Amino acid sequence: MTGWGLFLAALATFLLSHMIPARPAVRGWLIGTMGKRAYFASYSMISLAVLAWLIIAAANAPYVEVIPPLPIFRWVPLLVMPIVCWLAIAGLSIRNPFSFGGLGHRPFDPENPGILHTTRHPILAALMLWALAHLLANGSLSHVILFGLFAGFAAMGMALIDHRTARNLGTEWVRLSRNTARLSLSAPRPWPSLWVWLTALASYAVLLHLHASVIGLSPLP
Repeated sequence: MTGWGLFLAALATFLLSHMIPARPAVRGWLIGTMGKRAYFASYSMISLAVLAWLIIAAANAPYVEVIPPLPIFRWVPLLVMPIVCWLAIAGLSIRNPFSFGGLGHRPFDPENPGILHTTRHPILAALMLWALAHLLANGSLSHVILFGLFAGFAAMGMALIDHRTARNLGTEWVRLSRNTARLSLSAPRPWPSLWVWLTALASYAVLLHLHASVIGLSPLP
């Protein structure tokens, strides 16, 4: 199987591998059978393998131009990826009662929500920006489908997670979320610590350095 057939097979596998385990009954059965740690470890490895397959399949699909390869679009990921890294690191650095990713130790303070004042879903916001930036820079049909799917998943995930969290928190939702936003241009309150900025900058430099060897294409215009 080659070309579009391989891409469609990888796309279908990617969708099914995320949709089926997301069903509460299936997820509960898998965790009960495998144990929580084994489930998340297996799911993470499978997800990364399927994602790698999908990216390779998209790169090898027949080229069908959707967005013209304008030189200016090659600059978009270079300018957007520092923001992506910053959002991701800032999101991981704090406790987040609204979405996944928050690994911070300090309890969440609704009066000083930090990056959550900008978005309750910094990891998903980073994923959406990453996808949209790369969609413009890789305007073939297969890449538009690939990155459009990621951006759509991120946007839909924000709405679904907000709905589920509001239902689970009940009246506490209003108190905890009053100084946060699903996605906005509001500045964080307070701004992340200096180490977040430095880590984000270092992460961006590493990604820039490894892009050509891992992806097979230089990110520089």
